[in-house]
Amino acid sequence: MKKTLTLLAAAIFGIGIFTAQAQPGGPGFDAAFSKLFGENQAFTAGLEVQTSDPSSGKSIAMSGKFSFDAGKSRFEMNTADIKGGAIPPAAAAQMKAMGMDIIVTISRPEKKITYMIYPGMQSYVENQAAKGEDASPDDFKIETTEIGKETVDGHDCAKNKVVVTGKDGTKHESTVWNATDLKKFPAKIESNEDGHKVVMLFKDISFKKPDASSFETPSNFTKYTSMQSMMQEVMMKKMGGTMGRPPGQ
Repeated sequence: MKKTLTLLAAAIFGIGIFTAQAQPGGPGFDAAFSKLFGENQAFTAGLEVQTSDPSSGKSIAMSGKFSFDAGKSRFEMNTADIKGGAIPPAAAAQMKAMGMDIIVTISRPEKKITYMIYPGMQSYVENQAAKGEDASPDDFKIETTEIGKETVDGHDCAKNKVVVTGKDGTKHESTVWNATDLKKFPAKIESNEDGHKVVMLFKDISFKKPDASSFETPSNFTKYTSMQSMMQEVMMKKMGGTMGRPPGQ
């Protein structure tokens, strides 16, 4: 769940554009996180994530469209929609000019792969799941304790303390607001790991099963095995040539 809770901050602060030390990343909605959706294992929704910049501690909010189907997930966002000044205006303009303002992150636990897709560049990076991120939902048990009742975005919710425990005994605790009129869907999730609070708000929820193609990479996009290799090629093209290096290498 740690990767889940670094969330979209990793997708923004770790895309590797402006600093050599930046690392690739993205939201990884893993098996432990999927337990929070209960029986709602296929849906689409608007998702707003409120968190903080790991480097400055300043609050930021990011929003986009989220799709989920039996563990597979997709999140699409526009960096122009980030609130809180997380990205300097000059950097945001450069990202847009390079075609990196739209970011799509697809998580495929059954393949042990996460894709970060940049439609504006017609490219994507394939990342192998780290150890522990390839678990099955069956590897976790969930305990729910109601601690109150509150309204979230117009929905009457049961406010619950939820603890997800892995086979190794590792526990992940969240506060979850389950909407009573939406099949107990978690309209709001609040978690805290490594000192960073992350709040997720789901809106405009539809239980229609997402198209299978939503979780696939476009066949005509160039594949890269690292953010570094993709950025090297982009910069070389900007400077006038690729020096004979084959795409995606």
